[in-house]
Amino acid sequence: MSMYVVGHKIPDSDSICGAIALSYLKNQIGEPATPARLGDVSPETAFILEKFGFEAPEFKESYAGEDVYIVDHSELTQAPDDISEATIVGIVDHHKLGDLTTATPLECWIRPVGCSNTIIKMMYDFHNVEIPKNIAGIMMCAILSDTVIFKSPTCTTADIKCVEALAEIAGVEDFKALGMEMFKVKSAVEGTPVRDLVMRDFKDFNMNGSKVGIGQLEVIDLAVFDDIKADLEADIAAMKAEGERHTMMLLLTDIMKEGSEVLVISDNHSLTEQAYGKASVEGRVWLDGVLSRKKQVVPNLQKVFEA
Repeated sequence: MSMYVVGHKIPDSDSICGAIALSYLKNQIGEPATPARLGDVSPETAFILEKFGFEAPEFKESYAGEDVYIVDHSELTQAPDDISEATIVGIVDHHKLGDLTTATPLECWIRPVGCSNTIIKMMYDFHNVEIPKNIAGIMMCAILSDTVIFKSPTCTTADIKCVEALAEIAGVEDFKALGMEMFKVKSAVEGTPVRDLVMRDFKDFNMNGSKVGIGQLEVIDLAVFDDIKADLEADIAAMKAEGERHTMMLLLTDIMKEGSEVLVISDNHSLTEQAYGKASVEGRVWLDGVLSRKKQVVPNLQKVFEA
């Protein structure tokens, strides 16, 4: 039986590129697989796919009765809504262990690295499968995206070595320049509906029974938000009410200044002070050095909710 390889809801480049790369690997080792996605591709991901000649994977929301290989998460809130009716055959992830459970044994590749595609590169090496030039290109870009061109605290030596190896396969001489091109695409927000921006890289988390939504927009200059910041704040307030969330946070991340301005609305008005030692003022707080939602934002929040 063929499996579907799919990342999380509101997929980022790691989820999309990982689904494509892992599906190719699985097919090469005699395990039929089809890449899929749970949402629209972001402008950055579209840029990556076009550059290396790929179409976006099949959009598929229902997986009841299917074999599913999960990429880039292990959270129920980020999985297909009917995942309980599917058979999870594997997980590749680089985040904290979530709350997905299975009734049957499964393959798990979980490593504390900056990107799922770094782990997928390790899987190619393990199975001794040659990576095609175009797949190497999208894997490389996914790692550059997730590690913020190696600036993120999640970045490891493994991520850097994998990018260097994949760049050589893909024939990319200046991968850092390509990474900056990607982030320039991310920084182009003018004319984009506010809700689309909030949802561009958004994840819901279950924190001790409370629903917490966290979005992130990574740009090369926060000035691009000057004219729309109030609109972004109004929209996260609306999303909090619509989704019955305890907290909504939107990280406006400046990759050049290496920090994030966080827009926050929460039932706990002292949440950022408890989590990060800095109180928000009128729903805004600057967190110097904070680039990673996974490593620097979520763990501190969870400690507050579990206290």
